[in-house]
Amino acid sequence: MSAKRSFLIALLFFFWLGAFGLLIRRTSAQTNSAASKSGPPVAPVRPITDDYFGTKVVDPYRYMENLKDPEVQSWIKAQSDYTNATLAAIAGRAALLARIKQLDQSVPQVTAVPLPGDAYLIQKRLPTEDVAKLYFRQGLTGSDKLLVDPEKVKLSPENAGKGRNAIAYFQPSLDAKYVAVGIGPGGSEADTELHIFEIASGRDTGDVIYRAWGASPAWLPGDHALVYGKLQKLDAGAPATDKEKKFAAYIHVLTSGDSEKDPRIFGYDAVPSIKIEPSYWPQVAALPASNYAIAGVSDGADPNNEYYVEPVSDLAEKNAAWQKFAAFSDDVNDVEVHGDDLYLLSFKNALRYKVLRTDARKPDLATAETIVPPSQSVVTNINPAQDGLYVQLLDGGINRLLRVTYGPHPQTEEIALPVTGSIELITDPRVPGALIELTSWTSAATIYRYDPASKRVTDTKLQPKGPYDDPPNIEAEEIKVPSYDGVQVPLSIVHRKNMPLDGSNPTLMYGYGAYAISTLPFYDPTALAWYERGGILAICHARGGGDYGEQWHLAGKLATKPNTWRDFIACGQYLVDHKYTSPSHLAGTGGSAGGILIGRAFTERPDLFAAAIDEVGCSDTLRMETTANGVPNIPEFGSTKTEDGFKALYEMSSYDHIKPKTPYPAVMFETGINDPRVDPWHMAKMTAILQASTSSGKAVLLRVEYAGGHGGIGGTAAQRQLRDADNWSFLLWQFGVAGFQPTKK
Repeated sequence: MSAKRSFLIALLFFFWLGAFGLLIRRTSAQTNSAASKSGPPVAPVRPITDDYFGTKVVDPYRYMENLKDPEVQSWIKAQSDYTNATLAAIAGRAALLARIKQLDQSVPQVTAVPLPGDAYLIQKRLPTEDVAKLYFRQGLTGSDKLLVDPEKVKLSPENAGKGRNAIAYFQPSLDAKYVAVGIGPGGSEADTELHIFEIASGRDTGDVIYRAWGASPAWLPGDHALVYGKLQKLDAGAPATDKEKKFAAYIHVLTSGDSEKDPRIFGYDAVPSIKIEPSYWPQVAALPASNYAIAGVSDGADPNNEYYVEPVSDLAEKNAAWQKFAAFSDDVNDVEVHGDDLYLLSFKNALRYKVLRTDARKPDLATAETIVPPSQSVVTNINPAQDGLYVQLLDGGINRLLRVTYGPHPQTEEIALPVTGSIELITDPRVPGALIELTSWTSAATIYRYDPASKRVTDTKLQPKGPYDDPPNIEAEEIKVPSYDGVQVPLSIVHRKNMPLDGSNPTLMYGYGAYAISTLPFYDPTALAWYERGGILAICHARGGGDYGEQWHLAGKLATKPNTWRDFIACGQYLVDHKYTSPSHLAGTGGSAGGILIGRAFTERPDLFAAAIDEVGCSDTLRMETTANGVPNIPEFGSTKTEDGFKALYEMSSYDHIKPKTPYPAVMFETGINDPRVDPWHMAKMTAILQASTSSGKAVLLRVEYAGGHGGIGGTAAQRQLRDADNWSFLLWQFGVAGFQPTKK
């Protein structure tokens, strides 16, 4: 039970600076001549000066942070209209969109959760559907019974009209009588509502929990109650920075009425003997096959958490005696429980992680047994099943899977997998074996089952095969690229077989480099629309990610954050030097925390890229902590309230590194109005300052999803298809590819 919020996985920001002295946000470029009548609207310059430890920093577009200002709304809408018209004029865009739809609608998309008794909950999006629905299936070959159509779930009036409803998460009760389902409107994760449905009938019980972002619901024995987490209800006029504070875990009894009256059982000001900081995030999990509940506390971003244990039977007690067994200093990242055993994923003296075991009745890390010792591989996940603990490893960008038996003398075996790539593992402590979703850079996901009795891995057929799942003419390369300081950085390159290395190939390189998150192999048939046009997809596994464990993460955060974008630059230079592409055919992309990477890459080396796509990117890192979701990330990235923090945040800020009269590449900034993670003003301010500063004459566009949130989270298939068509046609236009030049009106 990891206390890290799963929804933080797509967000990271900030840090590093070497030079001292006066750092000023340049404003001279803001006074350039107005755009032509056919161009985007020019944003007024209204500079505000901040003084950080004697350094004056000028912000020309601070007023855009007030997204409720009608003038700001009007400017964003005009920019959006201009972008839509510009993209619509690209000659090949319509045909590209049609091909993407054809590829995307070739097969249903399925995820599955096993239940006792050879039953499954199936989340499935049919080829012509826009959002996934939830089904129940008895047996692998049984028929699917519809349980939840998210678009038919009635949300509260304040959440209606924000966009299409989508399933954010679901959790079946222990006896599979009910399922708790998070429904998010229009990608607005913070407004997720948790609804409960009866599995046998599909009936909505009427139990509703609001502000259930990151709720992580866990059912109690007897299927009569569940524990969950939720955001606090803010008073009118409360600052935005309070929104994600005082998170707590509650217990809800079915049909008990108003969930706002549910008792708080863990978290801020919940247990008198346990002090939890307002900005910390607690979670409580009560797992099947155990009499113990685990409470975890995260500071919001760091991989090390604090953990407590107590009997499930005591959860509702006012004076519950939670026993602390792991402090932040113990470097424990995750805890799972099976029977009376606690299994801990720890990086204490093991930067690539190890697995420990201790007794839940009297946990003691000092005497904990090492079940999986540290090695050259990174231990990434632990999952308990009935027959053993399943342990995922990351080895050179590829996942491996171990099974460790329970009992006093655990035995470890490696499971041979039919696909070399990445693993998505789902287990149930009451069910033997595991469901294993496998995919690679060149083959679509297939859901397998591992049977520990026969030691066989077989295709469940839960995910139907599609006609474009295994393209025979696409291949992947795994390369190590020396970065600016000699460190070897993994680079994955996916392209057509026998592709000429003549520097002319349209190339899109992605990078993230944050939160110790690794970009594992994946394949989506829609990528064929890019490969068919000669395109290359490259993935830079920059420092800050988790490819080599916590040591790789530490090498790309705080004062070392510049390694992230400099690794990206080095990988881009490699692609050019080895004739995969050229600067006139190379584009970079990143999103969320990856906005730091892509923003600083094209501001530091504008000559290396023809274009860039910045999706919901964190760009003005000096102002991030003034936002609701900036607060939980202060422990990871620091604060402008310290001098070292300010210097580091300034160096990360692409907004502060745009220089006037500089030939920047073409850039498309993308945001969703309902984004709770990176406020839309980041992309608005970047658009304004870059449009005013660039001397290249290349397009600078702001693409806005008015019924969307943080990138593709909670979005529909149609939104994703159109976004891909817009992105790729924009790049092919900028690369000068015939058939993708704008039509003249």
